[in-house]
Amino acid sequence: MNPRFVLALVAWLAMPAVLAAGVVQTFDTETVGAEPKTFSAVVGNWVIVDDAGKHALSVNGSRWAQGQPSAGLADKARALYGERYAEFLDNVRAYAYFPIAILNDVADFREGTISVRFKGVAGRIDQGAGILFDVKSNGDYLTLRANPLEDNLVLWKYEKGKRSSVKWIRNTPTPTGQWHELKLMVKGTRVDGYLNGKLSLTHDLGRPIAGRIGLWSKSDSVVYFEDFRVETPAGK
Repeated sequence: MNPRFVLALVAWLAMPAVLAAGVVQTFDTETVGAEPKTFSAVVGNWVIVDDAGKHALSVNGSRWAQGQPSAGLADKARALYGERYAEFLDNVRAYAYFPIAILNDVADFREGTISVRFKGVAGRIDQGAGILFDVKSNGDYLTLRANPLEDNLVLWKYEKGKRSSVKWIRNTPTPTGQWHELKLMVKGTRVDGYLNGKLSLTHDLGRPIAGRIGLWSKSDSVVYFEDFRVETPAGK
């Protein structure tokens, strides 16, 4: 066999999965009771739980009333953003009311599909379940979130520690205690949001996105997540 072909094949096989078939995080190999290894828990209490024999990632807002950064936040920020970690750190602390966990394996998502299954478990004020994307090194980000207590789907933006809605869709039932699928599709400047396979939200951001991705929640929410999937076009 041609040595050059062998070397090229080895190099191709070594490429990150996100460039070819995507990333799938099922949490099945994670340790129950511990923080996830596949995500960096930046704000809030994120731990692996056993849900009817299957592992899920839980955000538990019942353990913190005012919001707090996660343990070892400085080290996590440094691992994610290198020398710019201090800027990220300062801005994340400004909105510690909103738990976020950032996927470690995808450093720059620009176009494609992100989906996750979620289940609202508890929370009297909120049961927020969101896909985090366009996360910048200064802490700014976008999120597409559902809420079983409100039956709506909202696209939010966070800039300099301030939250504002981009688009709000009502009458999107996601009963608490049941599993649902939230999916985000990004193509160019367009963002589409799906709930349980149904297109519910469409918006043109007017600009392309680029940055890290992950999971988002709010206040006293207790939510389970599983089957976090990322698919990107080749080269994106």
